[in-house]
Amino acid sequence: MSGKTLAEPQGVPCYRLGQLVAYMAGLGSWGFGGPVALVGFMYRDLVERRQWVSEADYKEGMALAQLMPGPLAAQLAIYLGYVHYRVVGATLAGLAFVLPSFLMVLGLGVAYRAYGGIAWMQSVFYGVGASVIGIIAMSAYKLTSKNIGRDRLLWAICLASAAVTVITRSEVVWLFLGAGVLVWLLRAPPRPGGRLHGFAASAPLLAGAVAAAEWPRLVEIGAFFAYAGSFVFGSGLAIVPFLYGGVVQEHHWLTDRQFVDAVAVAMITPGPVVITTGFIGYLVAGFWGAVVAALGTFVPCYLFTILPAPYFKKHGKRPGIVAFVDGVTAAAIGAITGAVIVIGHRSITDWVTAGLALASAAALWRFKKLPEPLVVLVAALVGLLVHPLMAAG
Repeated sequence: MSGKTLAEPQGVPCYRLGQLVAYMAGLGSWGFGGPVALVGFMYRDLVERRQWVSEADYKEGMALAQLMPGPLAAQLAIYLGYVHYRVVGATLAGLAFVLPSFLMVLGLGVAYRAYGGIAWMQSVFYGVGASVIGIIAMSAYKLTSKNIGRDRLLWAICLASAAVTVITRSEVVWLFLGAGVLVWLLRAPPRPGGRLHGFAASAPLLAGAVAAAEWPRLVEIGAFFAYAGSFVFGSGLAIVPFLYGGVVQEHHWLTDRQFVDAVAVAMITPGPVVITTGFIGYLVAGFWGAVVAALGTFVPCYLFTILPAPYFKKHGKRPGIVAFVDGVTAAAIGAITGAVIVIGHRSITDWVTAGLALASAAALWRFKKLPEPLVVLVAALVGLLVHPLMAAG
């Protein structure tokens, strides 16, 4: 049998699937900083240092992750697994990335329920939240310098996207689409009478189920979190307002205090921020509640990644698609940059947190090989020591 099919990898990878799975498991175990930092780590480690993934494949994955609903970092991990090892690679890479942080929040959920709250968490978050701002800022800088350079059009898109993110405090998917179409029309316009390869294609959306009072609790949890995973775009933090409306205001599963603690758990644990759904699910319905909530959140993003992935692999090198991806990538980087400001506004509350954020960024700038987990650990210790004094004062 000659020729390649879409199910076959394009080119021979220079790494084994087991190596990629081990990397994703490691990143899920120590990768602090939320989606912005995590996608930056993947670029640094898989594109720049190890050269397992090409720049073009990474940018295609970023574009797809931004266009589809669901958690950004998890979708990119799934897509990078798909690049050379297709559905098996996507499945194993996604599981390896999500599972470590899920087990961590599950353990914290057990402790939280057993001891009636985690008071020390606020002190840890005080330090870690500020340090994360410095980590995210450095990741945004690296993505900007590498993908935008001196391109004026892409800079204009990036700045506009950053401004919209800061003003609206959310990521607008239509801005990503519009940026991609703009660059496509300006740099690789379709020929008269030519076909638009795949721009009309769209991934199927999962229908949002309406929770009914007589449903078993697990079904109700699964329906809500599947809806959240299917219709929330952008970074993990974008899902927080949506979860608050459903978990606290509509279903009354958690109190305001419990919900804030759930978000703090997501921020002080590595891996994707939306893993907080596992913590929430545990508080609502125990172990199986955590499992159902996590599955409801991540299965839609998995489907939204692997279903359109063959199209991206088949047509991703066409000039029109390259231009479209460049535009979406510029808008995504702008949104990430704007998110630094939005998150920083919440996390930097005094001179100590401002100093931690600046010190974290300066340390990573000065010492290129400084591991981020070490920075986060130091910040956590500072928070434990300083926050009680600041609160008392």
